[in-house]
Amino acid sequence: MKAAQFFTARDIRVVDIASPTPNENEALIAIEWCGICGSDLHEYLAGKLLPPYRHTLTLSRPLRCPKKGSPLTMSHEFCGRVINAPPTSGLSNGQAVMVDPRFYCGKCSRCAASHTHDCPSMGLKGFHGGGGGFSEMVAVETRHCYPLPDSVDLSLAALIEPLAVAWHAVTLCGMEDWSSKAVLILGGGPIGIAHTSALRALGCRNIFISEPTSTRAAQSRKIADHVFNPVSENVAELCGELTSGEGVDVVFDCAGVQKGMDAGFDGAPMVVPFLQLLSKEISLKASITYNERAFRETVDAFAAGRFKGLEGMVTSRIHINAIVENGFEELVINKDHHIKIMVTPQRSWLE
Repeated sequence: MKAAQFFTARDIRVVDIASPTPNENEALIAIEWCGICGSDLHEYLAGKLLPPYRHTLTLSRPLRCPKKGSPLTMSHEFCGRVINAPPTSGLSNGQAVMVDPRFYCGKCSRCAASHTHDCPSMGLKGFHGGGGGFSEMVAVETRHCYPLPDSVDLSLAALIEPLAVAWHAVTLCGMEDWSSKAVLILGGGPIGIAHTSALRALGCRNIFISEPTSTRAAQSRKIADHVFNPVSENVAELCGELTSGEGVDVVFDCAGVQKGMDAGFDGAPMVVPFLQLLSKEISLKASITYNERAFRETVDAFAAGRFKGLEGMVTSRIHINAIVENGFEELVINKDHHIKIMVTPQRSWLE
């Protein structure tokens, strides 16, 4: 089968490799669409396979990471159709599925508490080995295959993975009703846009985005109520003006930039600002990927049509044969012009 494999920095090649042979607990999936994630782009530029999650850095044994120099088929954002599956899986041939791409042990105390996203052995298929979506077929554990109804648009279904990241972060806030809340999102990139989509699906009506680049700010204006430039504008003051002096209820940092975080704390440096922390009873929370509940809820919300305007998240569609020039190199040169580039190995795309 065809696969786009990563070898080293700026070296991805579309090659012929052996089709995967599923284990007894796996289904063979034909890839329909997959997305290029920021982590894929980072590895493409950095040329080294470093586990991106904090726990994997302290493991006593390696996390299924290919040896440096070994080719890796990337992409953990992918959907497809079942080619074959174990009879007891409940999956049927031709059925559309979305894949939860995570690895986790299923045996530790965190997994037992349904905190699989915090498993010390957590990793991603297509990033820590196992074969990813930049290929024609993937073998996936059946428990990670989420059936999709025939009514859904598979050309958008791969967006479920980044949407699940946002859904998990949003639901961690514990808000029962988002309709009356004002929210500030720091960063108008793919994850910031995904947070906006998740919040809209949950009923939030007042969303502000802080984004300094003009192209991403223009994209953000299509879905947010107000977009601020943190370089030239006082984000904290503008949020106060737009909320009758109350300020926003929740801030989501989707950029990881110090200046943006400072804006989220009324302009105070993000170094545990005790005065603001005490006076406003601020809660600080961090989130990483998602657990089964968040992934399932995201799949269900997608199937129910609760995410509106997802077409706008897809800024380009390409065939796997063009993944270097029109995918990775395009993101290197014009990253701010894109939210999500979608890739397909389907031959019909060439016709």
